[in-house]
Amino acid sequence: MPTILIVEDDQTISKLISASLSISGYDSIACYNGKEAVRLAKDQAVDLILLDIMLPEMDGFAVMEAIRDIGVPVIFLTAMGDVSDRVKGLKSGAEDYIVKPFEPLELLARIEIVLRRYHRDRRVLDFKDIHVNLEERSVRKGEEIIELTPKEYDLLVLFLKHPNVALTRDKILDDVWECSAMLETRTVDNHVQRLRKKLGLEDCLKTVFKVGYRLEG
Repeated sequence: MPTILIVEDDQTISKLISASLSISGYDSIACYNGKEAVRLAKDQAVDLILLDIMLPEMDGFAVMEAIRDIGVPVIFLTAMGDVSDRVKGLKSGAEDYIVKPFEPLELLARIEIVLRRYHRDRRVLDFKDIHVNLEERSVRKGEEIIELTPKEYDLLVLFLKHPNVALTRDKILDDVWECSAMLETRTVDNHVQRLRKKLGLEDCLKTVFKVGYRLEG
């Protein structure tokens, strides 16, 4: 289930967006200022960000600049409807730009399009000399084919889709095993150790103390 970060300082609008997302099967996280948005975008495994421009502490353009390298698609939601603002937003790297007020159905349609396009374009994931073909479920390190178990493969894909994000052990269990209550977090540790050894990721797949793991590169 995709998780969407809502960055909107108007709590009434934020709650309306969250309710619409929930009805459509999305999870959401809400925050109300730019600095918190940057922290959450880097610390949480989110699939898309809905970003207002006029925010306390950091405006949306500054937030966009700060999170550009995490690889998460962004849709600007703003009352700033001038053509120059739209152009600036899209040139900053946003996938879409929606002017308030908007209809919830339009927002949901735009989200679906962005997520579909984003995941379609990511058929191949690359990290240093590691190449993962999502359609073939194949993993190469340089020219060598690396054999991974199904769970090792799913774990690798999770890290590659969320670079530089600290993923908790519980989050990893939820996403990869889908049954965190039935497994111990040691399961994650064992699989991470095997990925490090098989793919030479000892210096890149970092342990985050008392949290989980982060792929740095």
